[in-house]
Amino acid sequence: MLFLVAALLLLGTLVGTVAHAPLGFSLVAGAVIVVWLGVFALRERHGRRRHPQAH
Repeated sequence: MLFLVAALLLLGTLVGTVAHAPLGFSLVAGAVIVVWLGVFALRERHGRRRHPQAH
């Protein structure tokens, strides 16, 4: 998942709208997205451990 975020950030920097933004802003925005996805993944993993599905 983090590889995908990094690849999209790099692609966006080279050819997308991110190319028009300052590099520092792009890196900060990418870091915010990575942290958000990490927190989401941890919450999902933690939630599934506490509430096993009864199938």
